[in-house]
Amino acid sequence: MGSSMPENWNALTWEQKRQVRFDWWLSTEGKQFVTLEAEQNYKKTVQMFIDAITLKKPERVPIYPLMGFYIPQYAGFTAKEVEYDYEKLGIAYSKFNKDFGFDSLVGSSSALPGKLFDRLDMKFYNWPGHGVPDTTTFQAVEREYMRADEYDALLADPSGWFLHTYLPRTLGNLQGLQMFPPLTFLWEIVTVGIGAISMGTPPVQEALKTLLEAGQIGMEWAMAVGAIDSDSTAALGKPSLGGGFSKAPFDVVGDTLRGSRGVMLDMYRQPAKVIEACEKITPMAIQWGLNAANASKGPFVVMPLHKGADGFMSQKDFDRFYWPSLKAVMKAYINEGLVPCLFVEGGYNSRLDAIVDPEIPEGSVWFMFDQTDMAEAKKKLGGYACISGNVPSSLISTGTPDQVENYVKDLIEVAGKDGGYILSNGAVIDEAKPENLHAMIEAGRKYGVY
Repeated sequence: MGSSMPENWNALTWEQKRQVRFDWWLSTEGKQFVTLEAEQNYKKTVQMFIDAITLKKPERVPIYPLMGFYIPQYAGFTAKEVEYDYEKLGIAYSKFNKDFGFDSLVGSSSALPGKLFDRLDMKFYNWPGHGVPDTTTFQAVEREYMRADEYDALLADPSGWFLHTYLPRTLGNLQGLQMFPPLTFLWEIVTVGIGAISMGTPPVQEALKTLLEAGQIGMEWAMAVGAIDSDSTAALGKPSLGGGFSKAPFDVVGDTLRGSRGVMLDMYRQPAKVIEACEKITPMAIQWGLNAANASKGPFVVMPLHKGADGFMSQKDFDRFYWPSLKAVMKAYINEGLVPCLFVEGGYNSRLDAIVDPEIPEGSVWFMFDQTDMAEAKKKLGGYACISGNVPSSLISTGTPDQVENYVKDLIEVAGKDGGYILSNGAVIDEAKPENLHAMIEAGRKYGVY
């Protein structure tokens, strides 16, 4: 597939760059399909998503699922089984994508590699069979992995701090990285031999061995999920809504460094340090998503939003601490032709005015809402950004098909008006009734035609 960057890439506008990425996604060159019908379905479906994202009226409302560990359950497996056994992983995800008529592929990479977490001895999450039952989804373990007095160390040398402090604290088998020398010793011949000594010590050697083995495990997982998803796309013509992944800089500080309690205290005790940390993390967050999107040639960067939700902080604090660095990341992706997909967990009912920002171009962002009032979201964001979501996962789990159909019908009438809407559930689904998923899909196809 012709997917290299044009020579004049930096001279293109953001719209032109995005069109290049959309063309890569839409193209079937180099992609294998089992039937001509699958290939035609692929092109038709990709165009529906492109039209919705760019605020046009597609043929009908696209239907996009946010799925969790219901998929192995549906196939008769536990969550642990699909995270450790790639044959079962393939069976589960192939069956789900075949049996349910969603427009996009549910990628098997959503089942994370338990073998890798074991090898690293990961501390900041529990996963199926490790800290939580075999049948349960993963669980964050929030602690203060960065102490309140370590902002200056992070700000002075982010890479060094992560290497020597954060990784040994959060990955038990990388303790030896505390002794790993700064590679600045390589700048003069007389220091090379002395500086290399610490790399030969048993703790550092063990950490490096762990990293090599973890890399091999990661590659095996990537090859497995790539083959599973390619086979499903070839057979069904369902596109992957792939690309990169990143986070809001404040969430990096608040989720995995200081924790909720720590960052809330810091917002009052040392607010300037919190803001400076967000600014320091911003270029790293940008590069994180950009590298993956460029490698995969997918046009999206998914960003789950956590601590900016209603009730976590005041609007004044949102405007001060959360939005500026998140906006900087979004603008960088847009400038590179990528579509930021903001997975707005919880509610953003008090944020709708703030996120309609004059510095973010119309039709450049996709907001995936969980519990936000969709009538207000459409009122505020209609004609400004594509929106999706809000079908309650609880309804899919406990409701009836008629209730699901009526909810979807009303939702499309409100949020789907004039285009710019993608039908989706609001939160990731770990429990479901299959008849309710079918009802959601059928209602979307019935009531979503323009």
